[in-house]
Amino acid sequence: MNIKTRAISTISGKLMTRAARRHLLALALAGVWCSMAGSSAWATPRTVVIGLAAPMSGPSGSTGVSLERAAQLAVDDINNGKPVIGGEPVLFRLLPQDDRADPRTGELIADYFVKSKVAAVVGHWNSGVGVPAARIYAAAGIPHVAPAVTAPAYTQQGDASAFRIVPHDGEGARLTADYVVRELKARNIAVIDDSTLFGSTYADEFAKSVKVLQGRVTGRYTVSSKTSDFNNVLRSIRDSEPDVVLFAGLDAQAAQLVQDMRRLQIRAPLVGIGGLVGPTFLKLAGPSGEGVSVVEPGLPSYKGPQWRHFEQAWKAAWQDEIYLYAPFAYDAVRVIAAAMQQADSTDPGKVTASLHRIGYKGITGNIAFDAQGNLRDPVFTLYRVNGGHWRVVRSMAQHDRN
Repeated sequence: MNIKTRAISTISGKLMTRAARRHLLALALAGVWCSMAGSSAWATPRTVVIGLAAPMSGPSGSTGVSLERAAQLAVDDINNGKPVIGGEPVLFRLLPQDDRADPRTGELIADYFVKSKVAAVVGHWNSGVGVPAARIYAAAGIPHVAPAVTAPAYTQQGDASAFRIVPHDGEGARLTADYVVRELKARNIAVIDDSTLFGSTYADEFAKSVKVLQGRVTGRYTVSSKTSDFNNVLRSIRDSEPDVVLFAGLDAQAAQLVQDMRRLQIRAPLVGIGGLVGPTFLKLAGPSGEGVSVVEPGLPSYKGPQWRHFEQAWKAAWQDEIYLYAPFAYDAVRVIAAAMQQADSTDPGKVTASLHRIGYKGITGNIAFDAQGNLRDPVFTLYRVNGGHWRVVRSMAQHDRN
């Protein structure tokens, strides 16, 4: 081989060596990338969908929107923590739906959630919607946590996957009766319900407790949940001269009712039920709302860093006051995610079993469930309208009753 041939061979060898090195380096990098992509740090997160159902239009629309806002804040907070379940990263997503406070619409949404393969459901707001929808979730084995459904029937249907983080009507009605008979000294009480499952159940439980306390329901009346005409009922009530009028219905109707009571010179105080505390009643009732009182679930105020974070995030996003039930929607999402992480699975059956064992500290307080899915050791707050604002009177609990 002459000098020129050896030189060309040497140069080619060097070039081949560099090319081979580049090829080997590319293979090595590809191998590292594949290894990293297979790890939880680089894998695409698996989406976990949580359904949210509430009335986002109509008379209760503002409340439903507040539940959606709170639930979305919870989802954002969970995702910011980079959750890992079953060894893989997950990304939570909220699927909100407007049930219009209508039972049939609620059932259609429940079917939609089942077909959408949601991992869990937060909802509903109305008992009349939540109870039939719960049967559909139960048949599909989907865990569902109610931030507002209070009818006892919700957790009495043999459904292991139904939970609520608010007290049920039996507990609230007993405390309301105790307040009316013992504190307001009422002996003749008129009771009106709005013919919904929520209203009629609460009125029934209240009347039973009044009887036990040796009070007397002098008249029991039922109106449509859509009516604004209380004249006939109120004329009958006026003739009986009650000490207290209890209205088992929602805020907009309660506001109309108390205005009509004052117009007809009925001076008896109006006592409402859960769901009245908020801006809607105050705005619609005006001066007629003075003195109206109600026993609501939950603490009068929340404390601690978790609550401060929620409050700051809410104010930054909407510059609006926090509706009474919004914190319960936030906690409903958080307790579901906590149960999934405790079970290290999103399998519905495992999540349901985990919820039955959970002990979670939320912004509304300690959350744990009894065998039926009811909230253990619930706390209530008595509110009264004074000076155009809802004022806290005191906290109440079942063990406070003698």
